[in-house]
Amino acid sequence: MFFPKKMVGIDIGTASIKIVELSRWGEGKTLENYGEMKSTFIYKEPLTNGEKSNGLSASFVATAIKAILQEARIKTKTAIFSIPDFSTFCTSFDIPSMPEKEIPDAIRYNASQYITLPVKEVTLDWRIVENASTDSRPSLRVFLVAIPNQVVQEYRSIAKMAGLELYALEAEALGITRSLVKNNKKTICVMDIGVQSSTINIIDKGFLIRSYSFNFYSGQLAKAVSAVLGISLGQAEAIKNKEGLIFSKQGIAETLYPLIDPLLIEIKSICAEFLQAEKKEVEEIYLTGGTANLPGLKEYFAESFKKNVYVTNCFSEFLYPPILDQTLRQMSPSFSVAVGIALGGLET
Repeated sequence: MFFPKKMVGIDIGTASIKIVELSRWGEGKTLENYGEMKSTFIYKEPLTNGEKSNGLSASFVATAIKAILQEARIKTKTAIFSIPDFSTFCTSFDIPSMPEKEIPDAIRYNASQYITLPVKEVTLDWRIVENASTDSRPSLRVFLVAIPNQVVQEYRSIAKMAGLELYALEAEALGITRSLVKNNKKTICVMDIGVQSSTINIIDKGFLIRSYSFNFYSGQLAKAVSAVLGISLGQAEAIKNKEGLIFSKQGIAETLYPLIDPLLIEIKSICAEFLQAEKKEVEEIYLTGGTANLPGLKEYFAESFKKNVYVTNCFSEFLYPPILDQTLRQMSPSFSVAVGIALGGLET
């Protein structure tokens, strides 16, 4: 008797912990279960705006994960955890073409030129993303991810205390690429707007080529609304999510536009640098992260970049009860990491 392969993807974020259970039988993929717990119920202390920490207390987080698994009735014990972009270092570089068995040593040798920590203090992961050969020099393009060993150990501890088998750790950017881009061979910019920081990912022919994290965090939007209207952060968050960049009597849009514009400038700068370096122009823009659903944001991006802008549905290729369709579409930007890393486990 054959059973479908199942995998759990766990995204320990600043705003919440997201968990999905996926299964695969042949080419068919099913969303078995999902669950989420907000960070206010998890972390020992509230995070300050823009603080680069996920507030990890292994015991607190493990307890929360067990509670989510129980509530969602997730029985699978094999799990992949995502590593937040601010805890990883990503870069790409070329190496000469060589026999496959020699590539790992060549990457480790070159890694020391690109990462700030000693190689012995990090765990390396990499992908050969394309043949970068020219007429004069055969070479390979490498996308490298370095994770501090201390971070790796934290996640191992969490998995153990949660009673899970740690199948793998994966950078958020790689999970997002897998869940959103799928078989699209265009050059795409994926903008992930997070609670602590934001990440711009450049993807070409389905491969993650560049990943940049910078200090734009969605929490500052609600904070600005709170200050202008003199209301609590919780109330400001609700109003921001309802009105967004749609003009209203309360003037929310006028408050948010000056905060959003630096984000557009950053994206344009990175896309221009990519065009100059790779001679390729970004063709489409994808928005993900909880702020992707901000009313009017997609339209503002489309107007500013004169390109097609999408808030894609990471659940689109999975089977699930039709009654969940609207809910999952709304949830999709927040769950793209968890779905992507779990999907990677099903494909290996």
